[in-house]
Amino acid sequence: MDTTLQDPLVGQLLDGRYRIEARIAVGGMATVYRAVDTRLDRVLALKVMHPALASDASFVERFIREAKSVARLAHPNVVAVFDQGAQGAYVYLAMEYVAGCTLRDVLRERGALQPRAALDILEPVLAALGAAHRAGFVHRDMKPENVLIGDDGRVKVADFGLVRAVGTATDTTGSLLGTVSYLAPEQIEDGTADTRSDVYACGVVLYEMLTGSKPHTGDTAAQVIYQHLNEDVPAPSAAVPGLSAALDGLVADAAARDPEARPHDAVLLLAAARDARAALTDAELDAVPPQALSDAHDGSHDRTSVIPRAVSDGDGAAVHRTSRLETPPEAGAAPQRLPGRRGPFGGPHRGLLAVLAAVLLTLGVGAGVWYVNTGQFTQVPSLLGQTQKTAEQRLSDSGLGLKGVDRVFSDTVERGLVVDSDPASGERIRGNGSVKLVVSRGPEIVRVPEVAGSSLADARRALKKVGLLPGMTTREFSEDVARGKVIRTDPGAGRDRRPDTAVALVVSKGSPVDVPDVTGLSVRDATAELEGEGLKAEVLPGRINSSEAAGDVAEQSPGEGAEAAEGDTVQLTVSKGPRMLDVPDVTGRDVDEARQTLEEAGFEVKVDRPFLSFSDTIASQSVEGGERAPEGSTITIETKGL
Repeated sequence: MDTTLQDPLVGQLLDGRYRIEARIAVGGMATVYRAVDTRLDRVLALKVMHPALASDASFVERFIREAKSVARLAHPNVVAVFDQGAQGAYVYLAMEYVAGCTLRDVLRERGALQPRAALDILEPVLAALGAAHRAGFVHRDMKPENVLIGDDGRVKVADFGLVRAVGTATDTTGSLLGTVSYLAPEQIEDGTADTRSDVYACGVVLYEMLTGSKPHTGDTAAQVIYQHLNEDVPAPSAAVPGLSAALDGLVADAAARDPEARPHDAVLLLAAARDARAALTDAELDAVPPQALSDAHDGSHDRTSVIPRAVSDGDGAAVHRTSRLETPPEAGAAPQRLPGRRGPFGGPHRGLLAVLAAVLLTLGVGAGVWYVNTGQFTQVPSLLGQTQKTAEQRLSDSGLGLKGVDRVFSDTVERGLVVDSDPASGERIRGNGSVKLVVSRGPEIVRVPEVAGSSLADARRALKKVGLLPGMTTREFSEDVARGKVIRTDPGAGRDRRPDTAVALVVSKGSPVDVPDVTGLSVRDATAELEGEGLKAEVLPGRINSSEAAGDVAEQSPGEGAEAAEGDTVQLTVSKGPRMLDVPDVTGRDVDEARQTLEEAGFEVKVDRPFLSFSDTIASQSVEGGERAPEGSTITIETKGL
């Protein structure tokens, strides 16, 4: 039965503009429809929040504010946000419509993917997240359901409408947004999420693409959360034997339990993914995984939903949903008394006093907690990866001062971006406190070593030893440098470069050898002459007609006078002799006409005139008309005498 017929919004015109045609998907937080923008006459996706959430004014305000911010993300791998609005209880986002399927659909149908396909999907996802991270946003809900794969093969990341700014990653409402299967340990422990939380989720998604299964599973959310906190994500090769160690390392780095051990944003993880791809052979990239590893997945556990953080021992449906989880109670909160235990005052008349005392104590503790956590302390905003100017502005906006700036070399963070801070991002300090920034000076500069005269292998090792990359290798002749030795590098020796800069190598082909002309020689004689010059001969299969005698060399490549390196090969084509052609009869014709006829037939012509002959009429020819002669041979024609 088509359930869209029961949806009250299908067929309606929302906000006087969007005609809703069909329901695409239903989650725990919103329903997505295919709609038509009647003003611009274009198909789009309309995401409408559930009325239960739309009644929460603070949630709607945050949703709208963040949606407007994310609408500024212009990236080809991000699902674009066109508009936002509300009509009554319906709060909506108008977004780009992507005709295709989700990564979840692909995994459900195919199970584990080939490494090449997994990386082909991961890289555009990381490109989209990297753009968001550098713009100051955290997605917080990366999972296969939010990766859209268009019919044209394009990969796009959706649900950027629920991101949070990096500097406000801790939810102040006592709840945490996320899908339990993809939550980073720090999100579970203290409710904070920064760019590294998205990196962790991408590591889990990559594991799932490579193996067809999630790394942490359980019947309840509590079981999955326990594994996130206490167990490392296993190596994919443990589930799919034969996967490359480079893929194991990529998953291990992205899904490290310690956020400090992960790449600090998706830009760096994208670079690591490309390095891992470069380290794989075609056979490793195209390895076909065993499909039996794919877990049965009906999609019921991956809907967007809101559940309390206190997880029950239910059917485990909350494990894979986007969830708003209650954060742990603040330290110092008054403990609850066990039922049935008498208070310290005892007796019926003292019960009222006990209640009043409890109320006063709660108010006092609550005010104290508010003062300690809100009134007196400020959380250091997220500063990693920001420019110094932006970081200073964020500190100022948070009411914090700048203690100073230290500068350090960094192989992973670009010059001028924040590497660290003291106190670190997310820590709480007094409202009038100061923060020291640690800014990257970029990688340490290395000097190109002198490798001229070395073998190619030794030169490459010398470059790698100082942190440079052997680049393109070209070869040229040299009278001074022996064949196979390095002539020079580009950039040259002694030049300063950053680590991992590619250095091109120019290798000697030795002294040039002038190729001799061996056409017309027998194959044996031609080979001997070439070898005498330090060259090799290669006789090509097949023979051609030529003016050379059958069995002799008809053509050579390279030709006479070309420069070749000692040991190079000259290709020889052998003649099978000239073609035999019919000789036309030209007796009785004029000299010029006879010459033209014979030349057009493929012969050379020689005219012989008898002594004191003034006639131009042909009396005889050296090869009679109708006979056959070799192509290119000379036919002598003689004019009439006296």
